[in-house]
Amino acid sequence: MNTRIIIIALFAAISFPSCDTLQQLSSGLEPTSAEIGQGLKQALEFGISEGAALLAQKDGYFKSEYKILLPAEARKVTDRLKFIPGFNDVENIILEKLNRAAEDAAASAKPIFVNAIREMTFDDALNILMGPQNAATQYLDQKTHVPLYNEFNPVVVTSLNKFNAIQYWADAVNAYNKIPLVEKVNPSLDQYVTEAALDGLFGMVAKKELQIRTDINSRTTDLLKKVFAKQD
Repeated sequence: MNTRIIIIALFAAISFPSCDTLQQLSSGLEPTSAEIGQGLKQALEFGISEGAALLAQKDGYFKSEYKILLPAEARKVTDRLKFIPGFNDVENIILEKLNRAAEDAAASAKPIFVNAIREMTFDDALNILMGPQNAATQYLDQKTHVPLYNEFNPVVVTSLNKFNAIQYWADAVNAYNKIPLVEKVNPSLDQYVTEAALDGLFGMVAKKELQIRTDINSRTTDLLKKVFAKQD
């Protein structure tokens, strides 16, 4: 074999790794479908854990961007009651009670959300990973919102009763309905607070997902680093 052929052969061996070598490199860099699914679930679990912990603290809802405000129909009641003895500060009182109840409920919400995440299938995990920056949160919302609401609502009702919010609001509504010529109302707050509390939790999850997608330092496990590196 002449020298030229030997040089060409050596160059080819160096430049083009074997199939086994390429497969090893790929398996080390490219996440599998199972890893993508596991990584996304891990990211959502982190988001839920952090979000629930933050919102469950005192003022987690009440003094944050997720503060629960009164719906329009309820404000109609509080506006008229400002001039009724015993209900002068009704709006501030009921607002604090609602937000305290949501904070209390958030502490109990974590296992409900985590179980829902772990039971999710990720057949479309790659589409989620390569989708919008809140794709995983949207997917979780679409797939689990109804069952989560059904489980979370009793927790919220228990918390509302714990802070005497339901009875206080019932007294306020009864006082309002006794005002001459007003259109009687009976706004239920437990459904409203449940939805608002869930919106806050999903908002926190979306914030954590965005952080993990855009901030490499937020990827605190090897799996998160590997999976989310694919979308970078």
